[in-house]
Amino acid sequence: MPPDFLETRSFASRRDFLSGLGGGFGMLALQALERSSVFGQDRLGVGEVDPLNPYLPRKPDFTPRAKSVIFLFMVGGPSQIDTFDYKPTLTDLDGKPVPESIRAALNGTRHANVFHGCDDVILKSPFRFERRGQSGMWVSELMPHVAEHVDDLCFIHSMQADSNNHAPASYQLHTGDVRAGKASLGSWVTYGLGTENSDLPGYVVLFDAGPLGGAANYTNGFLPPAFQPTRFRHSGPPVRDLLPRPGFAEGQRASIDLLQQLNREHRELNPGFLELDARIATYELAYRMQSAAMEVSQLDDEPEHIHKLYGIEDPETRTASFSRKCLMARRLVERGVRFVQLYDMPDKDGWDAHAKLVENHKPRAKWTDQGVAGLLADLKQRGLLESTLVIWASEFGRTPMRQGDLGRQHNAAGFTIWMAGGGVRAGTRIGATDELGLMAVERPVQFRDLHATILTALGIDYDRLSFSVNGRDERITGVAGSPNPLMDILI
Repeated sequence: MPPDFLETRSFASRRDFLSGLGGGFGMLALQALERSSVFGQDRLGVGEVDPLNPYLPRKPDFTPRAKSVIFLFMVGGPSQIDTFDYKPTLTDLDGKPVPESIRAALNGTRHANVFHGCDDVILKSPFRFERRGQSGMWVSELMPHVAEHVDDLCFIHSMQADSNNHAPASYQLHTGDVRAGKASLGSWVTYGLGTENSDLPGYVVLFDAGPLGGAANYTNGFLPPAFQPTRFRHSGPPVRDLLPRPGFAEGQRASIDLLQQLNREHRELNPGFLELDARIATYELAYRMQSAAMEVSQLDDEPEHIHKLYGIEDPETRTASFSRKCLMARRLVERGVRFVQLYDMPDKDGWDAHAKLVENHKPRAKWTDQGVAGLLADLKQRGLLESTLVIWASEFGRTPMRQGDLGRQHNAAGFTIWMAGGGVRAGTRIGATDELGLMAVERPVQFRDLHATILTALGIDYDRLSFSVNGRDERITGVAGSPNPLMDILI
């Protein structure tokens, strides 16, 4: 091919040609690497991110407890005092005003607005609580399946967010900042460590309807495009347009070989054009991902007892749908995917129970409880729980005060999350809210503390994991030295 021919061909048309031949998944991988020269962008003390293989596993800063993460995000704010934070005082004060001592404790703090939009009336939990497991953890009747695994969980009862609004609080949990545009935890982890499977993305998201605030929760922000997530579907082809259109499949390999030859010849004419190296690698990556992604999505290959464990055959379609996502998450980390972000949002409401708490929380607990429990049991029986950090969390909790028709308002002052596996001390709890479950009063935990704990479990020095943006070192944990990781919950 004469050089003048190469010089007249645009990269855009070559990408269009590949899209027609290789299907949309080739374009997905291409977009993940094009326009970025990540050569030389590294995590201090670890080494360079190879532009030809940005997911190449990288050595952690110290011995990790966990190798991968499954983050279960309950969209909308489930009520901590109706799930895992038992407060018998609510029954005694049902229908009465908030005690002045508790009101005074919040006034003057950044959480004083938690009273806005609420009636000054305590609403007891309509759900029955029981102590479960050898650890004697209190769990409500909403979560009977997860309750069977409390001895594997570590509850954090004193989480706090900086915002009482959905999107900012959700952004902060995902990216460390209440403002949109920052890099998500999954992108940071993949940027820092790469992945263990070169044929699959390092960071996958699973959802029906996305989180409140949209894609800014889980995207790569300012990090190189190679570290953006790939959305997988839990039924059918995992990625839209994954396979070539009929008539193109047989010649796909030959077409990619031709494109690679053209690219290599052009690279010889432009030896300093590092982005071209990434494009060359992308074509091969896309080709490999086609078969690997199809294989990981074959949930029907799992035995019947696994389907029953997760609740995949449940007649309630939303239960079955969430359970399939949980099983997909296990299959992904089993194959070396570093970070799986799973959202339970099946509709526009989520757990946002401003009214009719029972009618909101009861079905959502039913839709998610067995899938989460099945995931924990399956990981444990396969020996994967030791190396997989599982996190169950939301952007905030809900108030003990009544709102509207027997509902609850947002509460960023104190709420509960839990973690399991990945070197987390099982059957434990830290922190506490006041007697109403309104504000964290014992060992308040900020999102940056949680992020630092997760990164530490993965063997990453959270202060050194940074990326320069306009001359400023950005970190998911904020200013160096500011977080307080929960070292006592790590084994």
